[in-house]
Amino acid sequence: MNVLVIAAHPDDEILGIGGTVRRHVLAGDRVVSFIACEGISMRYDEEHRRRLDDHIRRAAEVLGVDDIRQGDLPDQKLDTVPLVTIVAKIEELVREVKPAVVYTHFGGDVNHDHRVLFQAVQVAVRPYAAPFVREVLAYETPSSTEWGTPDVHGAFVPDVYVDISETLEAKVRAFACYEREVREAPHPRSSASLRARAATWGSVIGVAAAEPLHVVRIVR
Repeated sequence: MNVLVIAAHPDDEILGIGGTVRRHVLAGDRVVSFIACEGISMRYDEEHRRRLDDHIRRAAEVLGVDDIRQGDLPDQKLDTVPLVTIVAKIEELVREVKPAVVYTHFGGDVNHDHRVLFQAVQVAVRPYAAPFVREVLAYETPSSTEWGTPDVHGAFVPDVYVDISETLEAKVRAFACYEREVREAPHPRSSASLRARAATWGSVIGVAAAEPLHVVRIVR
């Protein structure tokens, strides 16, 4: 099975569904990870860009993902890019990968890049354009989803849970590769908080750790 993970920024692909991705890899699925934004224009200098490329590669290696695509869209400025341009990039990738499952950001996140990307993905994977896509699922991004407001897409209410009891530590190790993004507890982007968050979602379904997902579309 082909799986496509679409994330706005480097580290979102780990924070959102790192444990789920590791499960796909262990199951023998082909996982393609697309990071849409270049990740530095608003926050870091060019020197960090070189280190960031290494962080992306190392994090993917921890999860076992060997197909990573990096976009060149402007970090924290997706609202300055015509939506049709973003959609075209994603459509091209979707046509190539032909994923059965697509994961992307929740549309109600506080981060505007996440919201724009969610909109673009919905256009790119619409049923008549990508009939091979059987599932479209939105993931939460710590320090973004929980700080959003429910005025557009509603609150993030998961209706699918993935048991990551056996893959949580791989997720934590992968996130640690993004050295400049790791924070001290109780920040949501700390190792301790990632474990606690997974344990909390796990308690909802009676397992040690879980990642929550919101269904956009499932075809059976």
